[in-house]
Amino acid sequence: MMSSTTDPIAFRLPRNVEYHDKPGSIILVRDFPLKSIRLHKIWEPLFNILSSGHFIPLDQLKDQCLSINPDQLEIFFYDLVRKGFLEQRGNPEIRNHPFVSIIIPVRNRPDEIKACLESLLVLDYPSDKLEIIVVDDASTDHTPSIVKQFNVRLIQLETNQKAPYCRNLAAGKAKGDILAFIDSDCIADKGWLSHLVQAFLDPKVGIVGGRVDGFFKTSRLDRYEQVNSSLIIGTHIKRSGDANKFFYVPSCNLLVKKDLFLTLGGFNPKLAVGEDVDLCWRIQNAGSEVEFRPNGTVFHRHRNKLAPFCQRRFDYGTSEPLLQKLHPDRKKQFYFPAGGLLFWCLIFLSFYISPDLIFFCPAVILADSLVKYIKTARQKLPVRFFQHLKAVVRSDAVLFYHCASFVSRYYLIFALLISPVFPKTALFLISLHLFSGSVDFIIKKPRLSIVDFLFFYTLEQISYQAGVWAGALHHFSFGPIAPSITFQITH
Repeated sequence: MMSSTTDPIAFRLPRNVEYHDKPGSIILVRDFPLKSIRLHKIWEPLFNILSSGHFIPLDQLKDQCLSINPDQLEIFFYDLVRKGFLEQRGNPEIRNHPFVSIIIPVRNRPDEIKACLESLLVLDYPSDKLEIIVVDDASTDHTPSIVKQFNVRLIQLETNQKAPYCRNLAAGKAKGDILAFIDSDCIADKGWLSHLVQAFLDPKVGIVGGRVDGFFKTSRLDRYEQVNSSLIIGTHIKRSGDANKFFYVPSCNLLVKKDLFLTLGGFNPKLAVGEDVDLCWRIQNAGSEVEFRPNGTVFHRHRNKLAPFCQRRFDYGTSEPLLQKLHPDRKKQFYFPAGGLLFWCLIFLSFYISPDLIFFCPAVILADSLVKYIKTARQKLPVRFFQHLKAVVRSDAVLFYHCASFVSRYYLIFALLISPVFPKTALFLISLHLFSGSVDFIIKKPRLSIVDFLFFYTLEQISYQAGVWAGALHHFSFGPIAPSITFQITH
């Protein structure tokens, strides 16, 4: 459930986070995934309160640290929320509302743009700090006349130029310090802007995006899109960084600093799809960060017929090789930790050489856990051996899932093509696909049977990878389907 913009913000330690008060520092240990962080002793009064298990209002926490700038304290708490060491409830009050220009490209969508504009007129945001710019991309129906019924700025094009061009044109004419992009087939939640503009309190943030939920909820495909749409980024606050160079937020729900957007030239008008990914990556290269906040929600009218659904996934796939060509520094990498690699090698070899090899697998897990335990003990981190053991087991399982997901995402078509000649290999690859889909079904809990979910999941994977392979051949860019592999001795 989304928090109301009027709920006061409060924080607490999650149940899976342990608080350890040590001489000279305090240490937080997160059980899943296993992570730890060492903090200065200055934060001890705060975490003595936060460890009570109750949500503590931000204002009460600020009273414990009067010497620290309130804005910096808020940024510190949000950083811990992103890393999973704190839970947040509610939202902070916006002290200074920035002027926001909402930009909507539209073409031949009279009903959709009407619903979109109606939702924007009731936003929980000061009207004197807001402007709405609609760019009509040479509609051939009565879409412009619908837009003229609203008190918004309308820019009409005589020739079809596509959404990236329209967004850039409006950005150059916008008055706002913040540009907010939404698509004409989306409806904004009342608190959409209020939730997202708060991210710019941190000067490192250049772009912020929110959750894209499904508007339609009745058909089986609607229910699939609700949990597995390619526009869904997650359910928790996330931010780009060195460990997530591929992070992006979709352009149908994206806020960006205007000066930064114009300095970088805006969206690439040559990209029919993937222009939001390209922009987010260029902004990261410029030294700013991209953040995702799930509370800033818009509701998107997904393509809920099979043919448009598959076509859109194909289109998304074609963009990946081109993006790889435009951003060669963002080559995919697979990291194989030594312990996990040895574990799965023994599993597979037990099928081909000797079943007895499988009995060495527990020893590998125990040895891997012991090595990690010794390492953290030397660092004087309060992480127990059993915590490492659970983390190693989960890590080995996740390694297999990621490998299966990669095969499902990029090589399912290959498995179908070779099945007449190499039936055993094809069966193995198809099994990996079904495994990854079944795990997604368990995690995402759709209101569907597993058969229905796997049907749509298979269609999506085949459509997307057909686009990837077509794009790879067209641009002669095979990075997406041939990642580099790195073996990690320790991590």
